[in-house]
Amino acid sequence: MNNKESQSNDTPIDNETAKEENKVQESETKIESEVNTVETDKPEETSDADRAAAETAVAAAAPYSSAAGAAPRLEAAAPAKKSSTGWVVLSAVLAIALIVVLIKPPFGGGEGSETIATVNGANIKKQELYDLLLKVNGEPALDNLILEKLVQQEADAASVKFSEQDITDEINVIKIDFPSEEDFNNVLLQNNLTMEDLREDMRLSALIRKVLEPKTTVTDEDVKAYFDANLAKFGEHGEQVRASHILVKTKEEADAILAELKGGADFAETAKAKSTDGSAANGGDLGFFTKEEMVEPFANAAFALEKDATSDVVQSEFGYHIIKKTDYREAAKANFDENKDLIRTKLVIDEVRTLSSAWISEIREKAKITNNLKPEATTPADGAEGGAGAQ
Repeated sequence: MNNKESQSNDTPIDNETAKEENKVQESETKIESEVNTVETDKPEETSDADRAAAETAVAAAAPYSSAAGAAPRLEAAAPAKKSSTGWVVLSAVLAIALIVVLIKPPFGGGEGSETIATVNGANIKKQELYDLLLKVNGEPALDNLILEKLVQQEADAASVKFSEQDITDEINVIKIDFPSEEDFNNVLLQNNLTMEDLREDMRLSALIRKVLEPKTTVTDEDVKAYFDANLAKFGEHGEQVRASHILVKTKEEADAILAELKGGADFAETAKAKSTDGSAANGGDLGFFTKEEMVEPFANAAFALEKDATSDVVQSEFGYHIIKKTDYREAAKANFDENKDLIRTKLVIDEVRTLSSAWISEIREKAKITNNLKPEATTPADGAEGGAGAQ
């Protein structure tokens, strides 16, 4: 059986942040754990940073559940790990920070008495909303802005060349763990994120990577070793079929359904209505699979079909299937030269994650920062009067 069968097709990129009501709670965590990938997936928790998106990648490709009588896959996919991808939802924090700034100028201004809502004739003033947002989200939002400024200053001091392509590279590393571009886009859609949102969320992560990249030690041997260990991620696969199926418990049921299909019933609609498999919600679609991934009776039947043809009733240890072959792929080899730069970026990101925490602490400690939201916490930095280390 395959882990793809135990996942939901509705799994979001980050279940802890997908819901609006959780955004405030997330934004109150320390900036180092919410600002980008460098703090969310520690190597000691997942030895390979690509596992941060593994659960999502598996879920996006799996429209069925074993609990509902899954398709008869034999080989297990990559184990699903607890997803920890706060880097995808930075906009939740930064958007609130912008709201705070836009409502009225902080620490002053004469517009706080403006009424912005009424409830049964009772007024809610702009000042009340501003004070609430500042209380709930002010410090973490300001910490975000402080860190962004610090990182940009470090990048400028090191004459780091940074472009939109660096953000694209960061996103392409995330895509490694998705079966297809369509799956990646579907997960963005499930989380109400546009590509523009994601690019903005990844900007700081990409900039930190560029600043710290000279400190990393990725070799050509490391890149080739990762490629060899992950050929499937880079397009290598055996002969594949894409098929849909309808699974029922008895041959009588299957024979009756097959008769309906031969009479002109729509396969996908029939699967939705009558299949006991979790793939029913997706019209019975199982995606692409190799022959080795399925139990023998199912695989033999699926691979023997012509494209768009429907099988007779096929019995397996899971029940009785009617299979429709919808697509076919010849075996393919992964191309190292086409992927080596992407892999190098991915391995650099992995190393940057281990370096960033200490580096962020270092640049904070040496910086002269004044935080007017926490005046009691301000102390001189590096012996300079009037500065403070942001906490």
